[in-house]
Amino acid sequence: MSKNYETVIGLEVHVELATKTKIFCSCSTEFGGKPNTHTCPVCTGMPGSLPVLNKQVVEYAMAVGLATNCSITRYSKFDRKNYFYPDNPQNYQISQLYLPICRNGYVEIETPAGKKQVRIHEIHMEEDAGKLVHDEWEDVSIVDYNRSGVPLIEIVSEPDMRSADEVIAYLETLRQTIQYLGASDCKLNEGSMRADVNLSVREVGSPKFGTRTEMKNLNSFKAIAHAIEGERERQIELLEMGRKVVQETRRWDDNKESSHAMRSKEDAQDYRYFPEPDLAPIVISEEWINEIRSRQPELRPQKLERYRREYDIPEYDAQIITGTKHMADLFEETTKICSKPKKVSNWLMGETMRLLKENGMEAEEICFAPEHLAALIELVDAGTINGSVAKEVFEEMFRSDIDPEKYVEEKGLKVVNDEGALRETIEKVIADNPQSVEDYHNGKKKAMGFLVGQTMKAMKGKANPAMVNAILQELLA
Repeated sequence: MSKNYETVIGLEVHVELATKTKIFCSCSTEFGGKPNTHTCPVCTGMPGSLPVLNKQVVEYAMAVGLATNCSITRYSKFDRKNYFYPDNPQNYQISQLYLPICRNGYVEIETPAGKKQVRIHEIHMEEDAGKLVHDEWEDVSIVDYNRSGVPLIEIVSEPDMRSADEVIAYLETLRQTIQYLGASDCKLNEGSMRADVNLSVREVGSPKFGTRTEMKNLNSFKAIAHAIEGERERQIELLEMGRKVVQETRRWDDNKESSHAMRSKEDAQDYRYFPEPDLAPIVISEEWINEIRSRQPELRPQKLERYRREYDIPEYDAQIITGTKHMADLFEETTKICSKPKKVSNWLMGETMRLLKENGMEAEEICFAPEHLAALIELVDAGTINGSVAKEVFEEMFRSDIDPEKYVEEKGLKVVNDEGALRETIEKVIADNPQSVEDYHNGKKKAMGFLVGQTMKAMKGKANPAMVNAILQELLA
């Protein structure tokens, strides 16, 4: 009889910080750029070059630490992690092993069983390595050092997660928190947030952890969920066959939806850490911590709480809108202008979400200004344009942030409230559709909808729907 197994998961999450320059030099951190153009002697590891610590990196790390309930290490320092790899120009990485900047925190996630705390063991600062590009045609690997020296924080969790769903909830919470802080854009597709998954299985009720494997190369939430399910099944299968799980690093292949071993524990590197001699320790005062604390923005949990108090919008809408800082800011600024939270929410939840999905875009890419959304809502409320015209104007606004008032004026989209012109059009529609008129008199309510549609079509969508209905009913009676 097969046994019941429990999955035990811990994560190491690397986050690229949103500084303009690298951690130890003044080279640009901008994503993209021609290979090896954002480089200098420091980030390419030239002999005799000396690192100088970027203060903003320390402040971002402290901000993330405070937001994830960590204690800040008052006396923190850097260490050299020695390893030899072509993307690592100095043959060591400057990181933090012994005295990381943040320790012993937690984040709260929502699970089907309720709220759960996932503990954070530590957060440390380090520099990123360069990027190896494998050219299969030429059968060579080439190195781009643009990313070398980009500042990272590594957030190391305790093994507190038990399923792919909990892992995704934890990552979503981290991503939202860090985006709200402005510490990183956390774009998985650009590598500014990367997760390594440490996973083991054990029999339910067993106090001992099983042998864990580490999975790398996970650059989307979908890949992470698939990798967890795949590795869990692989380990259970081995145990059911009476074989042992080998402690190793595995690489996930998203195309094949399977993982393969990269290196086992037996040949894993001993990094031979020692204190970084070129950087002084960081002494963090209580005043500095308080200054960072005073600058912390309102994070998502507090925002949700405030939305419940201040705005009459459904809980589901509030959850989606606060999911990204950009959407929440857009909602609040538009509401401040027009004082109509429910209508702002409807536009964001309806047309905005639809167009984001159709165009494969993220909420951060929304370009229209809050002033323009507020103006569109006012145009509809004043009866200047009707619902269908409003959707047409909104699509244009979504694409290129046009001023809706000017656009409506230029395109002649204002609602026709001229009763004489409407009556004339409706009389013609009635004359042209005797069958529908007969159907209406025979009690078929759909016929009315058809006649309204024909009128709107004749008026190029610019008729006042209430007037159309009223005149139609009068003439048909």
